[in-house]
Amino acid sequence: MSSQPPHPTVLIPGPIEYDDEVLKAMSHYSEPHTAVPFVKVFGETLTMLRQLFQTTNPNSQPFVINGSGTLGWDQVAANLAERGDDVLVLHTGYFADSFADCFETYGVKATQLKAPIGDRPQLDEVEKALKEKEYKILTVTHTDTSTGVLSEIKALSELVHRVSPNTLVVVDGVCSVACEEIRFDDWGIDVVLTATQKAIGVPAGLSILMASERAIERFRARSTPPPSYYGSWKNWLPVMQNYEAKKPSYFATPSPQLIHALHTSLTQILSRPLEERFRLHKEASQKVKKAVAELGLKQLPTKPENEANGMTAIYLPEGLTPPEILPKLIAKGIIFAGGLHKEIATKYIRFGHMGVSVTDPKRDDLDKAIKALKEGLAEVSQK
Repeated sequence: MSSQPPHPTVLIPGPIEYDDEVLKAMSHYSEPHTAVPFVKVFGETLTMLRQLFQTTNPNSQPFVINGSGTLGWDQVAANLAERGDDVLVLHTGYFADSFADCFETYGVKATQLKAPIGDRPQLDEVEKALKEKEYKILTVTHTDTSTGVLSEIKALSELVHRVSPNTLVVVDGVCSVACEEIRFDDWGIDVVLTATQKAIGVPAGLSILMASERAIERFRARSTPPPSYYGSWKNWLPVMQNYEAKKPSYFATPSPQLIHALHTSLTQILSRPLEERFRLHKEASQKVKKAVAELGLKQLPTKPENEANGMTAIYLPEGLTPPEILPKLIAKGIIFAGGLHKEIATKYIRFGHMGVSVTDPKRDDLDKAIKALKEGLAEVSQK
C-alpha cells in the first residue's frame, strides 16, 4: 500500500501520480551540489537519460536544468537558431502556438503548418513546405497535451533528412517521453525536449533535453552568441559534460533533491525493457479508449493513428461543459483536466494515463477513473 496521505487520484496529462520511492528521494538530506556523492548521482542520471532516449552516440548531449518543459523551447530557440532564421513548426494544438511564439521572441521567423483540430500535418504537406523554403529547424509536438494528437516521428524525420537534410528535427516530447517509443539515433532526431512531471514520473521542476551531435555542431558554428543567459549552452554544455564525467561543475545551482528523484525514477524505468513499458501504455490507452467509445463519447483525434498512448482527449455530450462534470469526478476521488485548446476548450476533458498509474500492477487508477466517468455522466444526464 502507498505511504502517501489519502488524496484524489491525479489523472491529467501531467503532473501525474508519483511512486513512493520517488517522493522519498525528494526528501533527501541537504548536500552540496559539488559534493562527490551528488556529482556521482547527477552523472549517472545523465547517462541513464541516454538509455531512455535510446542514443549511444557519445557526442550527443543530455541536459538537465532547473525549469519546466518550456525552458526546452528557449534552449532550442536561443541555441540552435539565430535572428532572421526560418523555422517550420508543425501544428497539432496549443503547444505549437507557444513554441512558435518562443521563436518569434528571439527574432526567429516561425511558419506554422496547421492541421484541422484532431489531425496532424500530412507528410506530403510537410514535403511541399520544405521544398518552398530553406528552414533551419522543423519542430513537431510528439503528443500535443491540448488535443491528445500523436505525431509520427520516424517517417517525418526520414522525410526531412531526404528533402531538406540541413534542417534540424526537433521533437517536443513533454507529453510523450517514457510513454511513447522514441529512438533518438535510429530515427535521426536532433533534439527531444521534455520535463519531469509527466511519464517520467518526477515532480515538476526539471527541463530535460537530448541534443544530437549534429545539433551540438550547429550550436558551435553560430555566428552570433546565444541571446539568452540562463538558457545558453555556452554556459550549460561544459557543466553537463563535467557532471557526466563525475567532475563537479557550476553555472547555476541544480536541485539535488529533484536530481535524486529523477535518478530513482530512471532506475525504476530502466529496470525493465523499454518495449514493455511502451506496450503497457498502449494497452492502457486502448482500454481507456474502448471504455470512452462504450460510453458513446468521441475523442478529439480523428483517426486511430493520431491517438496518443499517454492521454485521451474526450468530447463531452452536447451541452455539457467541463465545470459540470469535473467536480463530480473529484467527489469520486478522480481528477481529470478540462479542455485547453482555445477554440473548443468548453467542449472536452482530458484523461491522462501514464507512469505508475499504468505500470504499477498494484494500482487500479484507470478502473476507478472509468467507473467515476460513467457514474458522473449518468448523474449529470439525470438533471
